[in-house]
Amino acid sequence: MEIIQQLWHSSGFYLLGWKELVMILVAFVLFFLAISKKFEPLLLVPIAFGILLANLPGADLMADPAGLFGGVAQEGAHWYDTGVLRLIYAGVKSSIFPCLIFLGIGAMTDFGPLLANPISLLLGAAAQMGIYVAFVIALFLGFTPQEAASIGIIGGADGPTAILLTGQLADHLLAPIAVAAYSYMALIPIIQPKIMKLLTTDKERKVVMKQLRTVGKTEKILFPIIVLVICALLIPSCASLIGMLMLGNLFKECGVTDRLSDTAQNALTNIVTILLGLTVGATANGDAFLSPDTILIIVLGLVAFSFSTAGGVLLGKLLYIVTGGKINPLIGAAGVSAVPMAARVAQVEGKKYNPTNFLLMHAMGPNVAGVIGSAVAAGFLLMVFK
Repeated sequence: MEIIQQLWHSSGFYLLGWKELVMILVAFVLFFLAISKKFEPLLLVPIAFGILLANLPGADLMADPAGLFGGVAQEGAHWYDTGVLRLIYAGVKSSIFPCLIFLGIGAMTDFGPLLANPISLLLGAAAQMGIYVAFVIALFLGFTPQEAASIGIIGGADGPTAILLTGQLADHLLAPIAVAAYSYMALIPIIQPKIMKLLTTDKERKVVMKQLRTVGKTEKILFPIIVLVICALLIPSCASLIGMLMLGNLFKECGVTDRLSDTAQNALTNIVTILLGLTVGATANGDAFLSPDTILIIVLGLVAFSFSTAGGVLLGKLLYIVTGGKINPLIGAAGVSAVPMAARVAQVEGKKYNPTNFLLMHAMGPNVAGVIGSAVAAGFLLMVFK
């Protein structure tokens, strides 16, 4: 009977509290959104599973008894007593995983539309407006500058960048910020069309843009090298993200590293996505996640994302006027860095109002510019607040 009683007291059923139950329910909600609704399933499934694992009492998969990751060191504890997910989490804390994801993104990305229409770079920059709007609002609400910067970066609609910046500045907010960032990326087809319609006229939405010029191979090879040098010299703290993004793109464009490009696009990206999602989800324990700050972060994330979309569309309207009606403002919404989803939304919305319209390649210019813009914004915030 003593053995049975001891077994019961050490079981997860006995240790299970209301916070763990709520977090397990959150995990099941994310499973439903990812599997049934297909909202960013490649990331939400491992994130939800990480939440589930971290909130199983007694498993101690995120335990840090030796104090290696900021916890209180226990007497006699060794590094190998650390929970397995906590050890893998070192890849997030050290920024290794986000940088490797950027390597894969670079290998998948075609910068041709941006080179063919350099004005797209301005639209990508304008679509970072939500980062700074949310940053200011978060400061007024009492968040520290580091926390406010981490919340604001949600507006870039770039999950790896949000994870890297938060891991460096405010890792205690990593779970709600990551969940908010990827959730709003998944909801782009629902959120953006309403903002696009609100800020544009019927005439503007019907604008047909001319076919882009063909970009030469030499331009595509030189572009990642030149962008890296300029950005890294201007803001050295963005060199890790921009460097890996451009290295991946150089693998793709140079024509002599097809095997490396294929590995970066597929095997490496898939492996890192699993580890990144799993460990980010594992940071969402009940004590940290179930707080008023989490609700504020989710609301501010929506504000950041909405203002970023609006910033791109409004600059698109200005360019429409300046160019005499040659720019369709809808492509400005693609300035957020959710590649290629935001560009597809611009294409779908443009086709609604003009069935002959084909905006996808035009929207890819601001879209890939947004990836660069969010990385530069993260580097700037790191330089100021780290």
